[in-house]
Amino acid sequence: MREFAGDPATTVHPQTVIEHFGSWNAAKRAAGLVPRRFATREELLGLLRDLGEELGRPPTARDIDEHKGRMPSKSLYWHTFGSLTTALKEAGFDVAVGEERLERAVQQGVGLAFQLGRLPKFADWQEARKRDAGLLTEWQVYRMFDARRGAWSTFQFLVRQRLDEQGRRVGPDGRLL
Repeated sequence: MREFAGDPATTVHPQTVIEHFGSWNAAKRAAGLVPRRFATREELLGLLRDLGEELGRPPTARDIDEHKGRMPSKSLYWHTFGSLTTALKEAGFDVAVGEERLERAVQQGVGLAFQLGRLPKFADWQEARKRDAGLLTEWQVYRMFDARRGAWSTFQFLVRQRLDEQGRRVGPDGRLL
């Protein structure tokens, strides 16, 4: 409203807009805009879907921060839905959680191991993520193991185990045999 009132091209006072539409937020909605602080659940989900379509993947908290000004704050999503993950699921995104997320990480780790010819290292994952936004981030994988010492080694162990189950042996140096 402050921006509107300060615009030299504005010919009406904000109070006139409020009287006509009933509220400033109603005026914004009539103009096809979403009031960021007072958005409805459906408006919030629509904005997530739009951002996801633009990005070609489910939006992250960082994406929401990077689109500040046209997206409501991530804290509004957390407050409204309980978590960003819940909001993403309600918006129709395929977002894995818990065991499903761990399984996805292991499958992605196996795929990367085949590409590399060895178990993926943290830095390998970081580089692969730059090329494939569909991969979980290296930090998402790392934090699945409570970010404790040896977290990446634990992940590599699970990838090795899956490769063994598929009949692919892994040498002591991590190379696929």
